[in-house]
Formats: sequence, structure tokens, C-alpha cells
Amino acid sequence: MKTKMILDRLIDILKKVMPTADTSGIGRETRLAEDLGINSLTMMLLAIMVEDEFGFHFEESVQFENVGDICDYVEQHAEVKAQV
Repeated sequence: MKTKMILDRLIDILKKVMPTADTSGIGRETRLAEDLGINSLTMMLLAIMVEDEFGFHFEESVQFENVGDICDYVEQHAEVKAQV
């Protein structure tokens, strides 16, 4: 799955999880806690939505520092899933 496609879909998820956040400048280097203000509860919701969107389940505890970390993980673990 292409990184750009993953990033676009991840930004859509972030818009749903954090509807009041400014998502206009999100890129691979955007830090989850420092730049977006994601806390542990929001991270859990984000993880659930990422699993649903990309068709896999986190099998281990993973620490993501930035958006690029999530993109890389998804690229390695996601099934190819058609967009609805």
C-alpha cells in the first residue's frame, strides 16, 4: 500500500478522532503528543479506528511518536482494503 494513500486515510481518521484539531499541516514528521495533543485515551481510539480502517489488529504494544511511525507500521501490517 502506498505511503501517500496511508497518510491520507490516517489524516481522515485523525479528523474523526480529533474534530477540533487543525489537521491541515499534518505530515509524516507531525508528533502525536507534542504537535497534535493526543493523550492516551485518544491514542486508544485512534488505534481502534486504524485497525478497522486497515484490516488488522495490533498484536503487541507499540509506541508511536509521530504520524510517520503509524504509516510505517500500517504499511508493514495492513491488508489491502478497498475504500468504501
